[in-house]
Amino acid sequence: MSIPLIDAARAAQQRAARAALAVGPAHPLARLLLAAAALAAAAAWDAGHRVSDLHRD
Repeated sequence: MSIPLIDAARAAQQRAARAALAVGPAHPLARLLLAAAALAAAAAWDAGHRVSDLHRD
């Protein structure tokens, strides 16, 4: 089942991880994307989704 908030949080997390690997986690772009990923995950959590919904096995 595809849920928009979960899909958005996963995509944000993947973008942030790629940026952190490419330029380092202290780089301003990586930090911005990590913050966006955190906000997307928080929105999914606030909507009632579990952490396990975001992280697949």
